[in-house]
Amino acid sequence: MTTETQRNVVAADVEEVRKLIEEAPIGQYIGAEGAKLFAERAKGIINLDDGDYLFRAGETTDSFFIVRSGCLARIKERAPSQRPKIIHTLHQGDMVGELSFIDQTHHSLSVIALGTASVVQFTAEDIFPMLEEHPKLMFNFMRAIIKRVHHTVADISQQENALLEYIQSGGKGRAV
Repeated sequence: MTTETQRNVVAADVEEVRKLIEEAPIGQYIGAEGAKLFAERAKGIINLDDGDYLFRAGETTDSFFIVRSGCLARIKERAPSQRPKIIHTLHQGDMVGELSFIDQTHHSLSVIALGTASVVQFTAEDIFPMLEEHPKLMFNFMRAIIKRVHHTVADISQQENALLEYIQSGGKGRAV
């Protein structure tokens, strides 16, 4: 099991990556031209085998990724004798690592391949120049990420409220 920093990155087909980005959730924010510009800046493709880590909790990377194929999972690692807890699964078009990419902090969860998978890698070296070259595009990119965070926070709040109602009902209510 290797991490992304130890893997070979193979060249990406710009047209394939453009289409992937355009059809991904981020595509609605950056549009066709934005998808093309990002695709031209892709570092390449990382292929993963079942159980390979893209990155581990606590690591820092200078990259974010878009799932090209297969399935990845954000996991919380436990004691060596226990299986990791899957927090969220990622599928084609999903971004991963973008928050740590932006704020340059350690990853809070590990990401592992569930079966064979591949991701498109985007590095700071290739993307940061776009801040000056295409500020409106980068604003829309950040807006897409913030929207996703808002959606996640709203989901967590809704689940927390449902759990609180269940607890307050003495376990007689229905937990969602």
